[in-house]
Amino acid sequence: MTSARPDSQPSGPTSGTARSASLFERAQAVTPGGVNSPVRAFNAVGGTPRFIRSARGAWLTDVDGNEYVDLICSWGPMLLGHGHPEVQAAVAAAVARGTSYGTPTEPEVELAEEIVARTPVDRVRFVSSGTEATMSAIRLARGFTGRDVVLKFAGCYHGHVDSLLASAGSGLATFAVPGTPGVPESSTALTLVLPYNDRAAVEKAFAEHGERIACLITEAAPGNMGVVPPEPGFNAFLAETCARHGALFISDEVMTGFRAGRLGQWGLDGAREGWRPDLMTFGKVMGGGFPAAAFGGRADVMSRLAPEGPVYQAGTLSGNPIATTAGLTTLRLATDEVYAHIDAAGETIKAAAAAALSEAGVPHVVQSTGTMFSVFFTDPADGPVRDFADASRTDSIAFAAFFHAMLDRRVYLPPSAYEAWFLSSAHDDRAVQTVLDALPEAAEAAARAREEV
Repeated sequence: MTSARPDSQPSGPTSGTARSASLFERAQAVTPGGVNSPVRAFNAVGGTPRFIRSARGAWLTDVDGNEYVDLICSWGPMLLGHGHPEVQAAVAAAVARGTSYGTPTEPEVELAEEIVARTPVDRVRFVSSGTEATMSAIRLARGFTGRDVVLKFAGCYHGHVDSLLASAGSGLATFAVPGTPGVPESSTALTLVLPYNDRAAVEKAFAEHGERIACLITEAAPGNMGVVPPEPGFNAFLAETCARHGALFISDEVMTGFRAGRLGQWGLDGAREGWRPDLMTFGKVMGGGFPAAAFGGRADVMSRLAPEGPVYQAGTLSGNPIATTAGLTTLRLATDEVYAHIDAAGETIKAAAAAALSEAGVPHVVQSTGTMFSVFFTDPADGPVRDFADASRTDSIAFAAFFHAMLDRRVYLPPSAYEAWFLSSAHDDRAVQTVLDALPEAAEAAARAREEV
């Protein structure tokens, strides 16, 4: 695995952000907050967002010429690193044939076959974003069951679907209220929000509302409150409970699919425990860095979709030939050796981060599932982070100091304490060593920030 990086670039602290600051000022005049997805604005950590000019292998280069080891990987999709030559060649050939036809194409059939071969779904439908995938899966679940109530877990993010942008009310099974302005109460009135990893809450919800529950949707392993793995048997319990009450179990693998492992999170628990979801959602890796997502599931459920059935769903750019070509090429190159390499690099970084933070006296918990991991700035005496309430105790001030110290030393972490860290097969010894070299001083910066509060 190689990670191209120009030897002429300096390896010390970054050399300024004037160009990024100028672009951010211009962007704020024409775009809300200056960004097209909120976390990019650095609001959670402060400072100037970096505007990236290019990327190659494991490295990002910003508009000021600063280079960083990338631990975001476009929030997961870049499993093979940036600019993989075989992916680029396949995409270039696809572009030469045309960019969008509005007709069926061969690459979408081949990508669907690849997803069906790797996962427990029988049939799959392509869309353009994870939000579309979860929205469509919920519509299908309601259409299939004839029911209307949706269960979700606090801290699990399923895109900006109105009914899923909900916060929990009081009690274990209280109907939700909107979690953001712009979402009417009627949109979340049929959504129940429960604590994650809490079997009693799930049982109570089904006992009280079972005949109305169309589906339960969960991240297969949450990564949007930091990485919070399901407790052993929890996903199996959810599948069994839904089946017993006639509801559909939707496993959201937009983030974990083909990223946590070759078979996604399902390969880490479902394949071993002998259960399967009724519906699944996919995104990120399956698009190879292009806007692409999908939902799939049991043949009898999927057959209710138009044009076979009465549940309508459509999209002009769904199954786009460029995106499906990129995704198909990425999946075909995502061998066992790729995942083994990413696992090994991740283990090295996790151990080094834990050691540096311990040496600096900074309380922390490192958690992972497959190739995904994150560092919580919480007290290990409180135990592992098992739900959103636990994740919310993270020390955001210490994390912000840690983040900027890493960024100053050319390591680009997710600019939020509630996100997963990602590596790629392009993270070679040089890239990993850059991360290891930055960790001790970043841990000290976090320790100083704690002392100043």
